[in-house]
Amino acid sequence: MKVAKFGGSSLASLDLVGRVCDIITSDPDRRLIVVSAPGRRHPGEAKVTDLLIACAEARLAGLSGKEELDAALGRYREIADGLDLPPEVLSTIETDLRQRLAGPADDHDRFLDTMKASGEDNAARLVAAALCARGADARYVSPRDAGLMLTHEHGSARVLPESYANLAHLADAEGVTVFPGFFGYSPQGAVVTFPRGGSDITGSILAAAVGAEVYENFTDVDCVFVTNPSVVPDAQPMQELTYREMRELSYAGFGVFHEEALEAVFHAGVPVCIKNTHHPQAPGTRIVHERAGPVGAVAGIAADTGFCQVYTSKYLMNREVGFGRRLLQVLEDEGLSYEHTPSGIDNISVVLREEEFDADTEARVVRRIRDELDVDDVSVERGLALVMIVGERMRRAVGTAARACRAFADAGVNIEMINQGASEVSMMFGVKAEDADTAVRALYREFFHPP
Repeated sequence: MKVAKFGGSSLASLDLVGRVCDIITSDPDRRLIVVSAPGRRHPGEAKVTDLLIACAEARLAGLSGKEELDAALGRYREIADGLDLPPEVLSTIETDLRQRLAGPADDHDRFLDTMKASGEDNAARLVAAALCARGADARYVSPRDAGLMLTHEHGSARVLPESYANLAHLADAEGVTVFPGFFGYSPQGAVVTFPRGGSDITGSILAAAVGAEVYENFTDVDCVFVTNPSVVPDAQPMQELTYREMRELSYAGFGVFHEEALEAVFHAGVPVCIKNTHHPQAPGTRIVHERAGPVGAVAGIAADTGFCQVYTSKYLMNREVGFGRRLLQVLEDEGLSYEHTPSGIDNISVVLREEEFDADTEARVVRRIRDELDVDDVSVERGLALVMIVGERMRRAVGTAARACRAFADAGVNIEMINQGASEVSMMFGVKAEDADTAVRALYREFFHPP
């Protein structure tokens, strides 16, 4: 049994939905299908999820949201009419959307999640109907009925352990089961969503629950490349990488696979294969426990912008018991999660996402650090990028850091910070955001095209 997930770029248009149906019916082992909401058909167009968010925000602002709802409904109508589906399919989708919009909106986060989730929910209804129209034995299943239970955290939910036993029965279902990604239900009965891109997480949970042979994640690229091909056009493709390597690369900016999606399949030992909806016969990239064959120390290079660091120094900091805990307590009180904490004997930096650290929050944090920790200096540096080299075999390779630093120096990129994880699977470099692409190209030349 295979679990296959199709992202929004794979379901954006009438032709693509037809292609997805062809892929599903071409392999009888593809019996559990996870779908995202339709994505954009061309650059500049809004995704269906974005239209639904705009619809919800209009209602919350006291407006009708009708225009945004009609735009989302129009995307479903184009596909349903083009596939000549029974009129009740679109009628069911329209009724669902209008009922959600007219529902209670006193709880902002709950209402927003209810509207966002309708994108995937109705995409699943549409794909199931399209498969049936082709003569396939297919059915839509609601996450509520299937038993996908999540924590009561709107927009950032996590799976509850009982979900796996609840969902195991899907392995016994006849024909093709089409399951909406991105959302589930809290124990309180509310619709709750994963972070954006969370349909990858749904697919991973289902693959683990049913003990799938493989979890196929269909997107719009043939494979994973060792770095972003828009930055390095001749970037080499990857045939295999490990779960931990993919996790690190996804965190650091790879947009192919959601960074939280590997937990379930990692623990269940289900391999993942990233494949192209437009070129399904391509082998894709497999994500496994251990890579085979001769490979270099560095598996991939990733970069992401939008970071800042809070730099704190205090003489004899290393002798002060509880200093780090009290520093992080200040951030916790502000609802901030940190990314990295590179440190020395008398100083420590905390790396944060800039979008979560506005000017007012910065002022409060800096004031509390000065007052409560009695530091010698505290400052904030913005406009940083994190550039990461990743590879399971770096731990056994001598001179990897030296090679990376030499590549930066030759390219004229100044390193603001360096941090290596305890597992030695990744090495992170902080650079100015404007130097990120230059840094990636320099690392690619060093590790994949050395002179």
